Amino acid sequence: MLRNTSSGYGAIAIVFHWTMAVLILALVGLGLYMTGLEQTDPSLYPLYQLHKSLGLTALALAVLRLAWRVINPSPRLPQTMSRIERVAAHLGHAGLYALMLAIPLSGWLMVSASPWGIPTVIFNLFTVPHLPVPEALGDKAAAEAVLKGVHEILGWSLIVLVGLHVAAALKHHFISRDTVFKRMTSLKPATESR
Repeated sequence: MLRNTSSGYGAIAIVFHWTMAVLILALVGLGLYMTGLEQTDPSLYPLYQLHKSLGLTALALAVLRLAWRVINPSPRLPQTMSRIERVAAHLGHAGLYALMLAIPLSGWLMVSASPWGIPTVIFNLFTVPHLPVPEALGDKAAAEAVLKGVHEILGWSLIVLVGLHVAAALKHHFISRDTVFKRMTSLKPATESR
């Protein structure tokens, strides 16, 4: 089952979900680790290049995932969910998609604004051009500082939202005992899994 049905996710949506989950965990862990290093640490440059490579990969996958979701809508939410839970689920997913796009874009803009002009080399294969930085952000050093702050705030926002997402999934599985969690972990239709 490649496509979503009214009761469960298809293989493509499931692969997108778990690939993004692993990428996000790797990016957050790597981001926290490398920002704690001294600026003179020799491993800093390759770690930043890896972070940028993974970040732009995550951006490309987020765009593809969003396109897939537009042409292949998600399964219906269980009837047992309250209106507040439904609204929270929709807002949570919208927030996750927005952050999956905004975080790598803010990082790309930050690198583009840097007065150092360090290129982004994706997995040592090809160079990604810098984005044009809006003049309203001031000189390059000031723009880089603003965008660094934005990137960090968005990153911490993602950590909080992912935590809430995981908590909600566990709540559905262990407390509500509905099919919400199962349909993202199994290719069997949700009605068969419970």
